[in-house]
Amino acid sequence: MEYKGRKVLVTGADGFIGSHLTEKLVQRGAKVTALCLYNSFDHHGWLDDLPEEARGKLTLARGDIRDSGFVRRLAQGQEIIFHLAALIAIPYSYAAAQSYAETNVLGTLNVLEAARESGAMRVVHTSTSEVYGTALTMPISESHPLQGQSPYSASKIGADMMAEAFARSFELPVAILRPFNTFGPRQSERAIIPTIIRQALDPSCNAIQTGDTSPLRDFTFVEDTAEAFLALGIAPNIQYGRPYNAGSGKAVSVKDIIELVLQATKCQRPVVQDPKRMRPAGSEVRALLADSRRLNEDTGWRPRIDLREGLERTIAWWRERLAIGLVRRETGYMT
Repeated sequence: MEYKGRKVLVTGADGFIGSHLTEKLVQRGAKVTALCLYNSFDHHGWLDDLPEEARGKLTLARGDIRDSGFVRRLAQGQEIIFHLAALIAIPYSYAAAQSYAETNVLGTLNVLEAARESGAMRVVHTSTSEVYGTALTMPISESHPLQGQSPYSASKIGADMMAEAFARSFELPVAILRPFNTFGPRQSERAIIPTIIRQALDPSCNAIQTGDTSPLRDFTFVEDTAEAFLALGIAPNIQYGRPYNAGSGKAVSVKDIIELVLQATKCQRPVVQDPKRMRPAGSEVRALLADSRRLNEDTGWRPRIDLREGLERTIAWWRERLAIGLVRRETGYMT
């Protein structure tokens, strides 16, 4: 099965990963309906940054996945649904846990119900490596225990279980993709890599402010993550209701990431730990390292862009953004 001519719905299309996935779907000839969170500013998030040729081929929709009636209407006639819409900012989840449950769990339920009612041929639900919490064994396979170490991760565990339940209870063809830390152009400063890059390039910054620099993370360039979605969306022999990890299989410390960025940007500013950027002690995920063999075996996916190349491309994007004064602040919504 190919994407050309297929009717595809992407929720969270206005976000970081969602915009890259949407752009690739258009390039592959899909008829894409892109759902963006409603706002009164006539914005479509990062979709506004797509080339006009690509944007002109999209059907843009504004709404909220918490509105079940709206989601049901939107899903009618869609063959493949990529569900990426979510509240994702971990720090905000400590302050507004209920909103995470409403958006991530109930919103996912609405998408699953709509897909079931409309007869969609496949749903790809977005999970996160945060559901594993601090690694008990590494590399982390899909059988690793789930640990809700933040309200955000707990809400995503709930959403994943709902997807599994719909596959088991109603035979809904829903696949679960569990990306590890994704980075690249269009990512906001809620994440560590754009935070460091912006501070290294911004002449108004006198120091690089960070939180805990000791955790280990598995970083995947956003184009590779988008390709993982595309692979899982059409692969013929996948397991529904079961999660698939998508990561590089290489762990690097936040400290090492900072050093790589400073070298690449030729920045000599001091690195200062900011207590406000620290997670609560019991909530910090100490280590993440992906075992993505299942995804590779069932779809053929593997990452193609290494960390250094990805950092260079991300730094180049930030240089351009800062040069024209366009730095988008995090709203906390979409991935």
